[in-house]
Amino acid sequence: MAALGHLLKGSVRLELEGLARGFHQFPVMQAAEQALERNQAEVVLGPRTKGAPMVKSLNDMPGPSTLANLVEFFWRDGFGRIQDIQQKHTRQYGRIFKSHFGPQFVVSIADKDLVAQVLRAERDAPQRANMESWHEYRELRGRSTGLISAEGEKWLNMRSVLRQKILRPRDVAMYSGGVNEVIDDLVNRIRKLRAQESDGLTVTNVNDLYFKYSMEAIATILYECRLGCLDDKIPQMTKEYIEALELMFSMFKTTMYAGAIPKWLRPIIPKPWREFCRSWDGLFKFSQIHVENRLQQIESQLNKGEEVQGGVLTHLLLTKELDLEEIYANMTEMLLAGVDTTSFTLSWATYLLAKNPSIQESVYQQIVQNLEKDQVPTAEDVPKIPLVRAVVKETLRLFPVLPGNGRVTQDDLVLDGYLIPKGTQLALCHYSTSFDDKCFPAAEEFKPERWIRSGNLERKENFGSIPFGYGIRSCIGRRIAELELHLLLIQLLQNFEIKVSPKTTTVLPKTHGLLCPGEKINVRFVDRH
Repeated sequence: MAALGHLLKGSVRLELEGLARGFHQFPVMQAAEQALERNQAEVVLGPRTKGAPMVKSLNDMPGPSTLANLVEFFWRDGFGRIQDIQQKHTRQYGRIFKSHFGPQFVVSIADKDLVAQVLRAERDAPQRANMESWHEYRELRGRSTGLISAEGEKWLNMRSVLRQKILRPRDVAMYSGGVNEVIDDLVNRIRKLRAQESDGLTVTNVNDLYFKYSMEAIATILYECRLGCLDDKIPQMTKEYIEALELMFSMFKTTMYAGAIPKWLRPIIPKPWREFCRSWDGLFKFSQIHVENRLQQIESQLNKGEEVQGGVLTHLLLTKELDLEEIYANMTEMLLAGVDTTSFTLSWATYLLAKNPSIQESVYQQIVQNLEKDQVPTAEDVPKIPLVRAVVKETLRLFPVLPGNGRVTQDDLVLDGYLIPKGTQLALCHYSTSFDDKCFPAAEEFKPERWIRSGNLERKENFGSIPFGYGIRSCIGRRIAELELHLLLIQLLQNFEIKVSPKTTTVLPKTHGLLCPGEKINVRFVDRH
């Protein structure tokens, strides 16, 4: 068996070596590398001030070989360990390094000051990296891009329209009532689920519960309707959407393969692209049904001479600032972006509070001191409980939902002495910077108090942890996500003391598109009253 395993590994290694050579022979790869070399030559050959440091080229930049990357990701399941590979490469190659991923050339940035330099150099419409497969699907199906996948002027226009209802704190505050109704259902669901366990306290796999909460809450805001995710019997259409959404996230590797595998290989390896398209078909179908349902309701109200009121979707349908295809795309992409991101953060926050009872008690005491007994909090109450916000920030530092982010340079840029030509893909390594002790002393520890400002000190930006991004291309749904997180954590602690179940010990993260728990988190919810 050992000999067979060695033979198989040797065979795969030869195939990967061939694939690595094939990628470099691929015309797109050759063109990209030649363009980078031309761009560098044009800039570096200019006059240099005497005594000024020589600008280095990408050829001088360290990094893993193409073969090493292919082995790491395709043979050693690197797609599930992206956060670990980030840290490994940072230790090996330093705060800036290059790599080839299939036909893609990427420069990785693993230093908060360099990340800040990149983000502050962006124009009015920053360009994201690695969206080719999303764009290709939309062209294939005749679908519009949405706020996540759009670029340039189209993206700017969409953002200016959508920001009116979901970016400003005072606009988001109006959704407190709807979110609190979902939270009430969640608390009742917790009581039902734990009653089914032998100890009467444990909820197994809290992320499944938080997934349904996040989907219900974001749909309440975006679609202005309830989906029934927390009901005893989930409606069939909602179940189908949940399955499509789970398919999208469960197929992260497939999605990565779809982007990494050149088109000429698809006839030989058709499954990744086929399943990628199938999952998007399900997501768009669900959004289209709910958008059209709301449109019919609005038309009925207008025909009766009734005043029409509502939230995001109603605003878009009434103003017609976006066409229907653009509305379908934005509802689809925002719902996709707003479910697992919130649910994973809630899972980690619950886990960390359960593992750190003294911190949990401090947060609870702050809630008791600032809210009346049985008071249902709203957005206006959250600033009274800064520890809750600190818990969320520290959770996102330790477990950033996106361990990395991508950009494409819009101009030539000199970083750490290296010339990065216009059009280069950059990977911002947020996981590595989050665990840099220079940014965060005792970085491995859960210390929410590090985010509490004392006195009148001015707020300082720390690019070591920017879970919602920075600047104009930062997460437009940040305020909504924070509302869902803060209100739920407050009410969970009002109702329960959270304890780790004996079924759960230490949970480590894995990458599955997003940074998620590597195993189920089981939690005991003990009544406080």
